[in-house]
Amino acid sequence: MARQPEALATFAAAARADGKKPDENGLEATEETDALPTASEAKAEAATKVLREGVLHRDEGADEAIDALPDRTRDS
Repeated sequence: MARQPEALATFAAAARADGKKPDENGLEATEETDALPTASEAKAEAATKVLREGVLHRDEGADEAIDALPDRTRDS
């Protein structure tokens, strides 16, 4: 089964094309629009730290955990 393009990559392509999704960006992911590989454990750890900071109102290292994750917008 084919994978769908990552939403952020689709939005970026539309933004570069005056707000309209380019025709070449179909319903199947390409190398450019496929999801960035990320360990589920790293995403879960970052999310847990964000939630703990919100509840406990103290630094739990969320910023560092988030920065360690791949980010299409930061890297482009």
